[in-house]
Amino acid sequence: MRKSLTLMLSISVLIGTVGSAGVATAADTESRGTVADTQSTDIKDRLLAIPGMSLIEEKPYAGYRFLVLNYEQPIDHRRPWAGTFQQRISVLHKGTDRPTVFRTSGYGLSTTPSRAEPTRIVDGNQISLEYRFFTPSRPQPADWSKLDIWQAASDQHRVYTALKKVYGQNWLSTGGSKGGMTATYYERFYPNDMDGVVAYVAPNDVVNKEDSAYDRFFETVGTKACRDRLNSLQREALVRRAPLQKKYKEQAAAEGSTFNTVGSVDKAWEATVLDFVWGFWQYYGEDVCDTIPEARTATDDEIYRTIDAYAGWSAYTDQGLEYYTPYYYQAATELGSPSIKQPHLRGLSRYGYQPASSFVPREIPMKFKPQVMRDVDNWVRRNANQMLFVYGENDPWGAEPFHLGKGSRDSYVFYAPGGNHGASVAGLVDAEREKATARILAWAGVEAPAVAEAKPLARFDARLDKPVAEDVTREHGLRP
Repeated sequence: MRKSLTLMLSISVLIGTVGSAGVATAADTESRGTVADTQSTDIKDRLLAIPGMSLIEEKPYAGYRFLVLNYEQPIDHRRPWAGTFQQRISVLHKGTDRPTVFRTSGYGLSTTPSRAEPTRIVDGNQISLEYRFFTPSRPQPADWSKLDIWQAASDQHRVYTALKKVYGQNWLSTGGSKGGMTATYYERFYPNDMDGVVAYVAPNDVVNKEDSAYDRFFETVGTKACRDRLNSLQREALVRRAPLQKKYKEQAAAEGSTFNTVGSVDKAWEATVLDFVWGFWQYYGEDVCDTIPEARTATDDEIYRTIDAYAGWSAYTDQGLEYYTPYYYQAATELGSPSIKQPHLRGLSRYGYQPASSFVPREIPMKFKPQVMRDVDNWVRRNANQMLFVYGENDPWGAEPFHLGKGSRDSYVFYAPGGNHGASVAGLVDAEREKATARILAWAGVEAPAVAEAKPLARFDARLDKPVAEDVTREHGLRP
């Protein structure tokens, strides 16, 4: 471990591992000899020997064992005796002699085997965690006040503490977008757990009400010709509000969509239109700009289909929002959310960029805590150690990135040229790609010759190795 444990951390570890029935303390685990002393060589047996761990399913994959598990967690890590819930994790097992990558998307858990870029680089194991309050990893009844970044970081810490007894080599944490934010928050609260952090395309909204960086981004991204083409189509959609909204209502009726959370069809329709330009740059880019119809000559059907392709008409229906309620709740209480001016829509937009609280059911209480992101930002600037942040040059979410300060050590912020929200280490310029790869390998504790070679240790597997853009949520709507 790269840093020494403090007494305070030891106390928090003990608190985080005490629970009600089925949630064992660290001392209980050691005394029972259920994990550290087990003689079984089968990884499934070793994992299921961990108190609170149960099997959901195992899926075969060549060269790995892939298991989906439930782990019993305290609803409130400050009061671990006050109830528990089941949190899903998956284990992509390579070998206990290999490094381990702790991955989260910050959203739900995919139960299909896949491999994050750092996992391929170090040829290691991968533990993936479903973020608390994303179904089915949601306490019942749901006390939304227990959904915050400290509680989620404590979930990760408790999983790490349990699995470190099985996977004893170096650990790295990673994630894309909200997953990159999550990896950063975990490091802030439990800096002694991981040996390195690789955070992809992680937004850092330090001051929620100050979003001019996004406005500057949209004034300069790509070429003027592409920006004008996108802005013109977006404006034309608002000009044709009546015929396009008629299509929207017909689609909603056919699909049984409702709009209770947002409050009206008109608000949901406009929110989708306002996401169009952002969505284009988030996941696409200049190379497909010429496929956007010319606003003056496009038919209503062409405009409607184009908005759907890049923003998604279902995004702000009740049905489209339901899964993402935990994200919008966090954006409205801690993370913040962007608001851009879009001057080309002046006089046509009725609502502007609606705040994240507009997308959370009214019965859930919310209060924004502006100090939370400031604390994380200050901590990263002053304390970042063995952290790598990777951004895409043309990704809107990178307009407000994490920055390193004088207190940071062996940490880096790199931008992939022309990259979008799927930016990766592989997309960096040669020198930065080699540097990033070498540091990841070194943090993982691999042997010096491999570090010097600075190449991924595992071969590319098209089924396992998804682009970062597919590691983060691809559902439409303004979400990181």
